[in-house]
Amino acid sequence: MLDFSLTDEQKAVRDLARDFAKNEMIPNAEHHDKTGEYPLEILKKAWGIGLMNIHIEPEYGGAGMGDLDEVIMNEELFAGCSGMATAMLANNLALAPVLVGASHELKKKYLAPMAEEFQICAYAVTEPGAGSDVAGIRTTAKRVGDDYIINGSKMWITNAGYANWMFVLTKTDPSAGHKAMTGFIVDAKAPGVIVGKKEKNMGQRCSDTRGVTFEDVKVPASNMVGREGEGFKIAMAAFDHTRPGVAMGAVGVAKAAMEHSIRYANTRNSFGKPISVNQGVSFILAQMARDVEAGRLLCYQAAWMIDQGYRNTYQASIAKMFCADMCMRVCTDAVQVFGGYGFNEEYPVEKLMRDAKIFQIYEGTSQIQRVIVSKFLNDGKGIEGPNV
Repeated sequence: MLDFSLTDEQKAVRDLARDFAKNEMIPNAEHHDKTGEYPLEILKKAWGIGLMNIHIEPEYGGAGMGDLDEVIMNEELFAGCSGMATAMLANNLALAPVLVGASHELKKKYLAPMAEEFQICAYAVTEPGAGSDVAGIRTTAKRVGDDYIINGSKMWITNAGYANWMFVLTKTDPSAGHKAMTGFIVDAKAPGVIVGKKEKNMGQRCSDTRGVTFEDVKVPASNMVGREGEGFKIAMAAFDHTRPGVAMGAVGVAKAAMEHSIRYANTRNSFGKPISVNQGVSFILAQMARDVEAGRLLCYQAAWMIDQGYRNTYQASIAKMFCADMCMRVCTDAVQVFGGYGFNEEYPVEKLMRDAKIFQIYEGTSQIQRVIVSKFLNDGKGIEGPNV
């Protein structure tokens, strides 16, 4: 039997995130969007009430929450401010490969402190010439005694300017393609780690995004995540955990745009009546509701599957693909509902439309999700839904 009801614990997580978004994020969203200021104090408050690093296992002092818990939480947080929420979510992204592939010793060294005190981490995989094509990365790690020496450049690294450590994907054998990739935890203040300027982006402006250069950075071999050559596999496995949460972030932004549109349409009069009763507008609102509901269910399914121990790559990619495209469409329609006011930065949907675009790009572009789904279909897998 299917059961879509939330547990009491999940309702508590949802309500905690909703209250935090209402009281801390929404009142400060405009300021941080206009200034680009990193929401450090807001993140510290989020950490203090248990809204960050939620997947760290109890063995290391964490809550050990599942991906479905994160999905439920993200809908509320991203509806509050997706720039702030992305800064929070980036920690989970960097933690994911460590949780998937790191040794007990490495988890104890880096995860336990994050449960004890506020820390930031970053996921450093994308490079100036290698975004969707992860196998095309050029950052190298060469073994020298008990250490590895890392050289290369990364780009669009969220939280880079505030990170205590980074998960860095490298090539330990440049001639062997993705089978020669190896991940390391690199201390962000290590000699040779050069963090670039904060990028000025279209949306999610308070999220800290920078380039990072590694010049002869010495990393202990004990900081390797998994074994040499397993980096690509670990990084891809991490996406199965993180993509449902990112997809639900898109749902949260779309939900916020829909709610703004409904309120505006019910108060804006044209030809003597609210524009919400006009079919041209009411149908737009109905389609927004359809898409938000569908996106939420796709995210629930993908997160539930990985929590239950099933492979969810197909479902996670469908959720990410649909929700990213849906969010952009809903936010564009929200601007249309607002008319000229929607095009003005004094009204909320202008920011939401700018924020929405990145969902089609980060955590795997919408085109890459189509490639992944197509491969499953061509292999005869995934067509009949989750094989559980």
